[in-house]
Amino acid sequence: MEQLVKELNERLKGLSAPQILTYFIHDYNGKVALGSSLGAEDQVLTDMIARIDRSTKIFTLDTGRVFPETYRTLHETSKKYSINIDVYFPNSEKVERMVNERGINLFYDSVGDRKMCCHIRKIEPLKRAMMDVDVWVTGIRKEQSITRILTEIVEYDHVNGKIKINPLLNWTEKDIWNYIKENDVPYNKLHDLGFPSIGCEPCTRAVKEGEDVRAGRWWWEAPEQKECGLHRRENGQLEQEARQ
Repeated sequence: MEQLVKELNERLKGLSAPQILTYFIHDYNGKVALGSSLGAEDQVLTDMIARIDRSTKIFTLDTGRVFPETYRTLHETSKKYSINIDVYFPNSEKVERMVNERGINLFYDSVGDRKMCCHIRKIEPLKRAMMDVDVWVTGIRKEQSITRILTEIVEYDHVNGKIKINPLLNWTEKDIWNYIKENDVPYNKLHDLGFPSIGCEPCTRAVKEGEDVRAGRWWWEAPEQKECGLHRRENGQLEQEARQ
């Protein structure tokens, strides 16, 4: 698989994000999915995918703690592109047990408790969402975090056993917002309130001018710990936080 990933990175070198998406949507017909947080990057990818093939799977994870603005973005996006975005929920019994044993805001108590919350609310539903998927599309960009500097356009996700592609890897924040404005892409209005990243409440918050774009994610933790495990590398390498 490592050889295939290396060949794909060579083959796709220099191609635009739409060209990269077109390649995988056509070559892995019916086996490609975008996991969307309904944040800016994922909205850009949704617009691109809708232009290529509206039947391509797009899913989002409803952790039970998302913002009202995220639900509005989900509705607006589905209507604009006439697509059905699949919504996956965590196991209710596991959430009840965790909250009753650890507390409603257990994530503040320790990194371990926070990762438990992420695992139940995000990682387990993700596995169900990708059961029939071979290629996972993400909106990861190198500019977002120190944990993403080693990322490539095409990677192999050893944890989930999927090819993972990051078509916007080398895009800047300016690139993202230029695309959204030029193509009238629906976007989460939390971005207008200083939220560069969209996730759960209260684990996502607005950032101050001059702060790192990831400063609003689990702000009480050290930068190198700000991972939920959705994009974890194997063998203890740096994890890469997904924008869910």
